[in-house]
Amino acid sequence: MNSSVELVDAAITSRRSIRAFLPTPVARADIERILEVSTRAPSGTNIQPWKVYVLTGAAKERLSEAILAVHNDPELSRQHTEEYAYYPRQWTSPYIERRRKVGWDLYTLLGITRENKAGMHHQHGRNYRFFDAPVGLIFAIDRILEQGSWLDYGMFLENIMIAARARGLDTCPQAAFTPFHRIIAQQLGLPDGEMVVCGMALGYADPDKIENTLATERSPLNSFVKFVE
Repeated sequence: MNSSVELVDAAITSRRSIRAFLPTPVARADIERILEVSTRAPSGTNIQPWKVYVLTGAAKERLSEAILAVHNDPELSRQHTEEYAYYPRQWTSPYIERRRKVGWDLYTLLGITRENKAGMHHQHGRNYRFFDAPVGLIFAIDRILEQGSWLDYGMFLENIMIAARARGLDTCPQAAFTPFHRIIAQQLGLPDGEMVVCGMALGYADPDKIENTLATERSPLNSFVKFVE
């Protein structure tokens, strides 16, 4: 097999959602190159719908603290809801089983039982520290854009994760940020015309953290592919 094919395949298949990062800084030049390369994602009529806010240092800490202050207050947290439905409003098979499995696989690794609601809450809250990654990314889109641009956006996000893997970096895409879009808009100065898509942690995986051993399963081809000849 061609070595370039193997390298691309390795970058794709080694991508995982990492939930514990080392404090090792990521060079700005690497961040810029990853984002630059990722703009080669296709987009209908070359709209290029992506807008990216790169957070490091004090700026990242301020956003984390602002969100956690609300996340840890049940009354305040209930006042924050997502602007768009990332997950289905009604769960059906096989999606609900897959969701439950990855959740409990993670909690089992961390020793969090079903009864340990505080432990679950704390683990979920780690999203808002970008799992201690040195770089946090917040993605936004113009509100005037429609579903096709959101599909394009997904390809851009995937490019970022693959370009990061090619450089020995890891990521975790995070829909968990979407309920707190008002806090994000205030902290980052987002204009009214922009909508938060998601967040993403970027950095070097901590090899000693057990949560990073989680490897999710993928269904076999014959469960979702039909060849029509």
